[in-house]
Amino acid sequence: IVSLWWHWKARDRMKVTNLTGKYIFITGCDTGFGNMAAKIFDKKGFHVFASCLTETAAKELKAVTSKQLQTVLLDVRDSDSVKKVAAWVKAEVQSEGLWGLVNNAGIMGTSAPTDWLDIEDFREPIEVNLIGLINVTIKMLPLIKKAKGRIVNISSVGGRLAFGGGGYFPSKFGVEGFNDSLRRDMKAFGVKVCCIQPGLFKTALTNPAKIMKEKEIVWNKLPPDVKMQYGEEYFQKDAAKKQKLSKACLNEDISPVVQCMEHALTSLHPHAHYVVGQDAKLFWNPLSRMPAVIQDFLL
Repeated sequence: IVSLWWHWKARDRMKVTNLTGKYIFITGCDTGFGNMAAKIFDKKGFHVFASCLTETAAKELKAVTSKQLQTVLLDVRDSDSVKKVAAWVKAEVQSEGLWGLVNNAGIMGTSAPTDWLDIEDFREPIEVNLIGLINVTIKMLPLIKKAKGRIVNISSVGGRLAFGGGGYFPSKFGVEGFNDSLRRDMKAFGVKVCCIQPGLFKTALTNPAKIMKEKEIVWNKLPPDVKMQYGEEYFQKDAAKKQKLSKACLNEDISPVVQCMEHALTSLHPHAHYVVGQDAKLFWNPLSRMPAVIQDFLL
């Protein structure tokens, strides 16, 4: 067992050579994981294409990185925008192809009990987190195949275990399914596909105050009969529980997620799945493998 473990660790440390100057495209670089990844990969010598949703974020990122990094505005929900950006990337990389695609763009959407929500509350996170991710991947896939490169999809422990209502969890379950089928489809072409499953990390997406504020807005709009079903004290009790959960599980340092991105892009033998964060490793991931009766009792 020790020998096998040592062999696995040695294999895990093996790196791809001659990666300096390789092209990488990252979505969702305005803040959080994508923003940090763009800066780090730029310093490591990669030629980074960093897509941002807003012009302000793109300018701020460009101001603190090298001339080699290029920013581009992209809304992954807009098919025309995705098509134009893919054509631009193709013109930039030419015959070399694209070594890495990091599908990082994502939103939380409104998180609340299902009968508080309407279809638009589900549609928005699914459009960004799943449909947008698939669309970007399809458009970039010929360039990835040309380079025999890597695709890194940012999912979540919420793609293994749904612990709240809204469109976020269905979108991440969808990312997991797409990731696994794509990984098997691309194996014959030498393209490696990886999925990163972060726990609860301190980013703009998981800001507890913002999430509870959005939930409060939905609560205030509910019909009186629905409020009566849940009880007037429900919102306060739920907010207290969520605050307790956030304190117990929230990872302050987001760099481990970027380290997993780096391993997926540079390792000779990248992992199919990366579970990141102490909460994910010690609680969410083990819980996702337990019988439904235990999951329901604990959640």
